[in-house]
Amino acid sequence: MGQRPVALLGQVACSGVYGFGKMKIFVKYFQKMADPWQECMDYAVTLARRAGEVVCEALKNEMNVMLKSSPVDLVTATDQKVEKMLISSIKEKYPSHSFIGEESVAAGEKSILTNNPTWIIDPIDGTTNFVHRFPFVAVSIGFAVNKKIEFGVVYSCVEDKMYTARKGKGAFCNGQKLQVSQQEDITKSLLVTELGSSRTPETVRIVLSNMEKLFCIPVHGIRSVGTAAVNMCLVATGGADAYYEMGIHCWDVAGAGIIVTEAGGVLMDVTGGPFDLMSRRVIAANNRILAERIAKEIQVIPLQRDDED
Repeated sequence: MGQRPVALLGQVACSGVYGFGKMKIFVKYFQKMADPWQECMDYAVTLARRAGEVVCEALKNEMNVMLKSSPVDLVTATDQKVEKMLISSIKEKYPSHSFIGEESVAAGEKSILTNNPTWIIDPIDGTTNFVHRFPFVAVSIGFAVNKKIEFGVVYSCVEDKMYTARKGKGAFCNGQKLQVSQQEDITKSLLVTELGSSRTPETVRIVLSNMEKLFCIPVHGIRSVGTAAVNMCLVATGGADAYYEMGIHCWDVAGAGIIVTEAGGVLMDVTGGPFDLMSRRVIAANNRILAERIAKEIQVIPLQRDDED
């Protein structure tokens, strides 16, 4: 009684009581006790790759495209199929866990983030890209416990790039460690943003006005890839220096946000305050200096939060 697990493990190893196979099981048990969410992350990677295969296969076929909130807010049968596959697979393995999924919310479920282990899923981030076969489409999975993200997985399936990050353990793309850029001068920076699916005249005016302000600083350029998750991963790789957007949802950024921070970057609200996953707005940047400068320049678009009725 009172023995430390490592000491007990060493005792068992030396005793010769267990064979090598049982010893491996013993080691895995203590690894799981030390980091209970690593197994969930490993499973998320497996599922993201499986979902990516479904997406890539669907790209070869005709698509049934439906509309959600606007004529440019699209959904396909593949979005729904992939989300159903992901959630049913996770429920079978982790029946006590909770879920927030883009297509489930579109069907009427609520985006409620509790302290319970919660999987936040975007089955196809970049549905418009998917419909047009523009090759930036991602499966995004974020995992939160006590309302804090523990790990993120983003699989850019056409590129076959698997981005992963575990809290405190760094960010990776296909096993290679990621590091944000070191650029602090906004006049030498490359930014990423999106127009989004809201096309009301006032929203479009603010979005374009914000881009104009940044262009006139001037920044080196502004790019739009068409998927929030991949945009954020580009910041994590150092390929872009910052990404900002208003109108995104929690499932767009839950997986990629931790990839940015574990690569050395920062997340910030567009007002300059702390990032709030449910606020529908974000600045993801290589450093606080750049993030604060962007926040200073842009006008905020009023939005209903994800966790509001």
